[in-house]
Amino acid sequence: MMNSGALFETFARAPLAFERGEGCWLITAGGERYLDFAGGIAVNSLGHCHPHLVAALTEQAGKLWHVSNLYNVPGQERLAERLVQNSFADRVFFTNSGAEALECAIKTARRYHYTNGHPERFRIITFEGAFHGRTLATIAAGGQKKYMEGFGPKVEGFDQVPFFDLDAVKAAITPETAAILIEPLQGEGGIRELPQGGLAALRKLCDEHGLLLVLDEVQTGVGRTGKLFAYQWTDVEPDIVAIAKGIGGGFPMGACLATDAAAAGMTAGTHGTTFGGNPLAMAVGNAVLDVVLSDGFLDEVSRKGLLLKQGLAAVADDFPQVVEGIRGVGLMAGLKCRMPNIDVNKALRGQHLLAAPAGDNVVRLLPPLIADDDEIRIAVDRIRAAAANLAAAIDNAA
Repeated sequence: MMNSGALFETFARAPLAFERGEGCWLITAGGERYLDFAGGIAVNSLGHCHPHLVAALTEQAGKLWHVSNLYNVPGQERLAERLVQNSFADRVFFTNSGAEALECAIKTARRYHYTNGHPERFRIITFEGAFHGRTLATIAAGGQKKYMEGFGPKVEGFDQVPFFDLDAVKAAITPETAAILIEPLQGEGGIRELPQGGLAALRKLCDEHGLLLVLDEVQTGVGRTGKLFAYQWTDVEPDIVAIAKGIGGGFPMGACLATDAAAAGMTAGTHGTTFGGNPLAMAVGNAVLDVVLSDGFLDEVSRKGLLLKQGLAAVADDFPQVVEGIRGVGLMAGLKCRMPNIDVNKALRGQHLLAAPAGDNVVRLLPPLIADDDEIRIAVDRIRAAAANLAAAIDNAA
């Protein structure tokens, strides 16, 4: 194991290191194979070393890596056009991460009102349990004290309300409100879904009060729920959406999507990025869409998501002392735990299955979208084995 003494001690890392990956599997230097249902925290949308992504990246690496946004980048034009064609959006700004995509979304929403003669409208309503990134603005938007402590005064302009309390949202709207920002399905918050008709209710409020509806689809976007974007399960169209993670398939990239009206204020010089939209990222992003937008791919995500959820429900039924319930949509699933989720996650690791802890005492399962039925069954079998061991330990301690 590499000595981490020279690193910032900001991560509570598992005692594991991997040498290579193949599809849904990670392999240590000693040859141990782990089934990766954490997916780099919803990042490895097409698994590890997908041949189409490897070919796209290596081909581009032999041509051109970086020129900056002082010049046209043809890959940006192509990827932006494809995202626009398959979404509500008219405009796209490329970033390096989800936090940067959210920063762009926040700035776009504020700038919209500024250019429309209402500079006082800069406040954004957000929701308890949200996670929007680690910058000073996005930790303020997320509102979780554990992420803000010790970093000085909270960035002004964010009004947080309880998770989908519509009356609280209405009460929070003032003449200074610019937008409502929400995840269609909370990831870090514990795989929490909005109530039926929830997004439509927020759209209606935004229309009534002249607000913008901003969605954080950093985890849910690019096929994770069985649609290219989670909002597409509804009839609602947002004004701005931030994406990242899955669009790069493991390469760092994100994007802010917006309508023409919402993006009208983002003129030359109002925002920028050095690395965002570089040729390497654009080659990979286009390769990801080649696969995700291919015929039947997203339907398969939904089918496999149902297979996973059914398997998990059976485990929950058999081991209620360990698993309280199952959450999620598509291949974004959560185990609501009765015991500490860190203990459940460790037990899964003991079965050579990787998952990711989340808020609300949930363990997330975020497998690559290319996981096959056998791999899903293997994952469920390993979760069952871990739950059986935990249940036995509970019985022995009683």
